[in-house]
Amino acid sequence: MVPSVLVVLAHGFEEVEAIVPIDLIRRSGAKVTVAGLGELTIRGAHNISVVCDTTLDSCIDEHYECIILPGGSQGSKNLASSEQVLTKIVEVAQTGIVAAICAAPAVVLGRTGLLDGKTITGFPGTEELCEGLVFTPKGVEVDGSIITAQAAGSAVDFALAIIEALLGSDSAKAVANQIHYPGVR
Repeated sequence: MVPSVLVVLAHGFEEVEAIVPIDLIRRSGAKVTVAGLGELTIRGAHNISVVCDTTLDSCIDEHYECIILPGGSQGSKNLASSEQVLTKIVEVAQTGIVAAICAAPAVVLGRTGLLDGKTITGFPGTEELCEGLVFTPKGVEVDGSIITAQAAGSAVDFALAIIEALLGSDSAKAVANQIHYPGVR
């Protein structure tokens, strides 16, 4: 079965943290749906607009094996302010993978209760936004079904960790080799 992945974009998202995972996970063969929060066209933190596949409203009732939340300060705040997003995260977490990068682990996932007892990473300083986090300086942390990453510079490793969790290490290595990524062989 082909895994189904939902990437939710909100205005102010960090472009690299969204586009790199979308691209690499699609290369792996997984089905990736990019959903805009409230609109089809979402403007990133650096004024790059992305036309999404659909809106979150239109795909909220679909089942996904993974949900990905790009960071960006304003993008993360916008995701965290949506009860629809928070509900979907908790729903996917029941049987699937929740992945967040940069500010999104603390700002968004911190509101769900899913981080209790988990080891995570995120943008330096965001750990102060959630009490009781086990926060590391690593580029990527995988703790059970929660995958977190530090920042835009970790986007390739973040995507490969998601691919490995969904499809296995051979698939992650195949995508890494396809893009000539030196971090995995």
